[in-house]
Amino acid sequence: MAPDPLALLSSGAAEIRPEGGLEEKLATGRTLRVKLGVDPSRPDLTLGHAVVLRKLRQFQDAGHTAVLIVGDFTGRIGDPSGRSETRPMLTAADIEANAATYLQQAGTVIDIAETEVRHNAEWLAAMDMEGLIRLAASSTVAQILEREDFRARYQGGRPISVVELLYPLFQGYDSVAVEADVELGGTDQTFNLLMGREVQRAHGMAPQVVLTVPLLEGTDGVRKMSKSFDNYVGITEPAGEQFGKLMSIPDGLIVKYLRLCTTLDPAEVDAIEAGLADGSLGPNDEKRRMARAIVDLYHGPGAGAAAEERFDTVHREHGVPGDVPTVPIPEDTLREGRVWLPRLLSATGLASSNAEARRAIEQGGVRIDGAPVTDPETEYEPHELRGRVLQVGRRRFVRIG
Repeated sequence: MAPDPLALLSSGAAEIRPEGGLEEKLATGRTLRVKLGVDPSRPDLTLGHAVVLRKLRQFQDAGHTAVLIVGDFTGRIGDPSGRSETRPMLTAADIEANAATYLQQAGTVIDIAETEVRHNAEWLAAMDMEGLIRLAASSTVAQILEREDFRARYQGGRPISVVELLYPLFQGYDSVAVEADVELGGTDQTFNLLMGREVQRAHGMAPQVVLTVPLLEGTDGVRKMSKSFDNYVGITEPAGEQFGKLMSIPDGLIVKYLRLCTTLDPAEVDAIEAGLADGSLGPNDEKRRMARAIVDLYHGPGAGAAAEERFDTVHREHGVPGDVPTVPIPEDTLREGRVWLPRLLSATGLASSNAEARRAIEQGGVRIDGAPVTDPETEYEPHELRGRVLQVGRRRFVRIG
């Protein structure tokens, strides 16, 4: 029996407003235009970003039109949602580079070829003063200051730029420009999404339905997943890195990750939740199931099991995985014929920079053939490193060739 479209599309939603609105839109029988706006302030996507992208994919699979708005104009402002201070503006070049990476990664979740991708500079950059005044008339300062973050900053005497106050209106106008029937977002976007309904009404359009999805806590189990908090799982990270990070989440998040980050049937997740609650299922086994499912989703069937085997080799047997890549010593890591270790770690991808490599060494997170290295100024003759395994943390290895 085919699943009920309303049940499928509303599953996992935190809130749908107005109540009954999605049912009414679906009852028209027409293809809905479902909008998701993204400001490419950062180039890398996490499992947290993927939650709302997966909801957009469900609408796509149900035959509706996915409209992805790249906020190349609003991104210059930066979304003030949840911010305690004004964000620095990004350059057009930064936004263009981030957007290209974003779309490439989003294509691992949604069907980019079937997605209507629009850039909001198309209409916002072209807006004249008359249009801006009309847009500003869609709301009041009192309404905008209802936002918790704006209210807190105002009451605390911290500055709020006029440009930031316009941000929700600009995002709302995107819904007018693309004639959105439904807009998706995280629960931190509720105010902005509802503002879209007001702006549509002011322009004589039927207001969109707002569907929000829960925010995904990161691996620390406390804060929203974010690269800024270093509690993220990137959707393009290597399979072993993903699996290891997922195994570190608190047991209390297993069910939430199963619901929001995998394709498991909701009834199966309900059964797992019940089993964890009554003790008939063990959290370690179910966490492994969750991690395998997520890795398979982004790296293909079987990748999860392979990552699990590698994880066990490292963590249970304290050994070196069998698939460690062999890399030559890059020429630019040599100074006066010797290899400076932080530069080697950076050049081989074990650290993102020399500074990060130094910190890892100082914190005892770097090993050569299992032996810790603690001096960041350590240098080696090339022959001293060839054939040996460099390890950073628990999951990153290379063999020097």
